[in-house]
Amino acid sequence: MSTSTSRDAYFEAGLEILATSGYGALKLSEVCQSLSVTTGSFYHFFKNWGEYTEALLQYWLQTRTVQEMEYARSIARPFERVSALVQIGLSLPHGAEAAIRTWSNVSGDVRPIQEAVDKNRYDIFYESTLELVGDPEQAHRFANWALYLLIGYEQASLPRDIASLEWVAKQLLDAIAAQSDSNPVD
Repeated sequence: MSTSTSRDAYFEAGLEILATSGYGALKLSEVCQSLSVTTGSFYHFFKNWGEYTEALLQYWLQTRTVQEMEYARSIARPFERVSALVQIGLSLPHGAEAAIRTWSNVSGDVRPIQEAVDKNRYDIFYESTLELVGDPEQAHRFANWALYLLIGYEQASLPRDIASLEWVAKQLLDAIAAQSDSNPVD
């Protein structure tokens, strides 16, 4: 067994375990086994399991939400920004996201992080859509639609069908374009 790796590798391993096996499978032995490292290597990076899980959630928040939203905000044209947000949503690790959402329902420590993720995603979609439709209530509905679509896809017990998710996301983009005050590609 190897004895070292990087902090980020531990986080990616944790997200992969969440994605493939769910919240209940996220255990120290599973993380170390997936990286082919010893528990000593783990304790080189983290004081304890609680520190790891807290850092894992912060990593998820930063890499799968904050950094992605910063990228989207750098896109000047609002319809291109909304389209990029939809593409970001389509590319998320949906299994890991579903497991974290389940985790947030049983842990008061995880819940605020899940709420921050949802709020960040809602806020940027709302702001971007508002630029297009000009009506706060309509922008609110579109932002809710986007979040409900993503959360519903991740929580459904049906087999994941990314082609269907892409189709539904296109319907959302078409509806936003139809409600836009101006040509959405301007």
